[in-house]
Amino acid sequence: MTEATEHEKLERLVRKIDPRSKLLRAWELTGGVSAGVTALEIERADGLRQKMVVRRHGEVDLKHNPHIAADEFKLLQILQSAGLAVPAPLYVDESGDIFSTPYIVLEYLDGKPEFAPPDLSDFILQFATHLSRIHSVEHARFDLSFLPGQEQKYAEKLRERPAQVDESLEEGRIRDALEPVWPLPEVNESVLIHGDYWPGNILWKDGRLVGVIDWEDAAVGDPLADVANSRLEIMWAFGMEAMHSFTREYESMTRVDFTNLPYWDLCAALRPASKLAEWAGDDVTEQRMREGHRQFVAQAFEKLAIR
Repeated sequence: MTEATEHEKLERLVRKIDPRSKLLRAWELTGGVSAGVTALEIERADGLRQKMVVRRHGEVDLKHNPHIAADEFKLLQILQSAGLAVPAPLYVDESGDIFSTPYIVLEYLDGKPEFAPPDLSDFILQFATHLSRIHSVEHARFDLSFLPGQEQKYAEKLRERPAQVDESLEEGRIRDALEPVWPLPEVNESVLIHGDYWPGNILWKDGRLVGVIDWEDAAVGDPLADVANSRLEIMWAFGMEAMHSFTREYESMTRVDFTNLPYWDLCAALRPASKLAEWAGDDVTEQRMREGHRQFVAQAFEKLAIR
């Protein structure tokens, strides 16, 4: 028996979701590195057309959590109930019947990432507001116990240094600062963490934030983990002043204790170690990101030295 083509597998998937629907077209969505993402357009029995997205998680994510598809599906159900702007989860399959790896099917959101907003101040305000809403999801109302702990993730990362330390991004110096103090004292209540809240995972339409996507790194922990990661990404995308503006906006909306922000900034600065060239995609962007990273690390160490 010959192996089914990709298109035939997608046709089977559509029939599995709704036997009366048919696949009209499929196309790959670019931009993600942790999962394969395919958009589908189907025609339902009533003649209406619908778009959806199929996410197949990569080997790295599946190694850390073989049930990541089911967990992301469950989390999106919770976030929909909480009224957050996320794609509706439509279907999840871990059987291996169609694809060899688990996958989820999501609502297709009509929006795109914005890297040249006409009104940067409003962009920053909406960006910060929605992060504060994510961090406000009520533990008492929603069971988030299936999510990993963010502090534990970094404990594992800091427990053993890689054989090749990326000294071009000061990885050794950053680890020297974090290893003796980890785990950090708990000064903030643990909240839902997106884990990769950056402009590439935020969808916009007509100047409004319409969706937050890619929740495979979600965890529970100190909200500053998200704040620090967003600070680095905002600085890369829009500059240092935009980073400070985002920080001020978020801080004004919450009661988060910012004492440990320099340490969380250093945690965020560890993420691109040995990956920056891959993240950048070209030499010019890489050099710009390296210079921004240097400034970001410098400001974190400067704050630690002031204490």
